[in-house]
Amino acid sequence: MTANWATFAAAEPDLAALVQERFGAFTHHVLATLRKDGSPRTSGLEVRFLNGELWLGMMPSSLKALDLRRDPRFALQANPGEGTGMGGGDVRIGGGAVEVDDPAVKGVYIKEVEPPEPFHLFRTELTEVVRTYVEDDKYLVTQVWKPGEPVRTLRRT
Repeated sequence: MTANWATFAAAEPDLAALVQERFGAFTHHVLATLRKDGSPRTSGLEVRFLNGELWLGMMPSSLKALDLRRDPRFALQANPGEGTGMGGGDVRIGGGAVEVDDPAVKGVYIKEVEPPEPFHLFRTELTEVVRTYVEDDKYLVTQVWKPGEPVRTLRRT
């Protein structure tokens, strides 16, 4: 089961706001894709939250775009920032990426983002959103959301 960003935000608005805030704190984040041989590839990436979707834009024929065309599975981790504070916690999103070629959809994205052209544009289908943070300097807390399920919260000392 998958969901778009709007579905996640409607189901878990507080968690969605925290995740979006973490991604908004920095421009560049880390995208993990799968190479032809199945080994992982990590790349820097900018993300955008527009019109209820989480978008991934990429340079033409970039290796990460070619990876996603071949196998749409991805993991995306927000930039943790400098030092060890990680205000808002560590956030990760997993799912699949669907390339969008529709000129009307790309036109809206171009108007909002003004990316260098040409480019690949992928809409995400979420399978998991995870936030990990320290609570009261005592607990490591992990929140896990999957489509169709409530957030599961795990606390460890």
